[in-house]
Amino acid sequence: MGVDVRIWYDTEFYEDGRTIELISIGLVREDGAEYYAETILGAHFASRSQWLRDNVLRHLRQGDAVKTTNTIRNEILAFAGDKPEFWAYYADYDWVVLCQLFGRMIDLPNNWPKWCRDLKQLATYHGVQLPAQEGIEHHALADAKWLRDAHLWCEQYINTNGL
Repeated sequence: MGVDVRIWYDTEFYEDGRTIELISIGLVREDGAEYYAETILGAHFASRSQWLRDNVLRHLRQGDAVKTTNTIRNEILAFAGDKPEFWAYYADYDWVVLCQLFGRMIDLPNNWPKWCRDLKQLATYHGVQLPAQEGIEHHALADAKWLRDAHLWCEQYINTNGL
């Protein structure tokens, strides 16, 4: 299965050991297009833990960024296209909350992968120290932009050094 587009993404989410709830999501395509949204209950979930209050709640934009999960799902479908390749950083929960927008994992669009690539795993495998993130952290779109830049840097480093 060929890939039409690579997408780097990040989510902010609430989790309590039993459940995981999407707060916000940011995606960046390799052509530079960006997508950002917050769920209707995002601010509510972001206020449920001290860590989220300190690190995520202050970055939520509200206003036009707030959308229903159905709208977010449909907009991501249009943004990602038929054959995306998804990349995240420490991707496990990010992948779960993205998949949950579609219901069960088997409900993902037919040509979409059933797994997400993880920059942390790639860097660790090759023994590469990733560049530090500068600027805003724990804002889904800012984190997705850093992820894209760090991934492209990592690929170049691996290729240049024959790793």
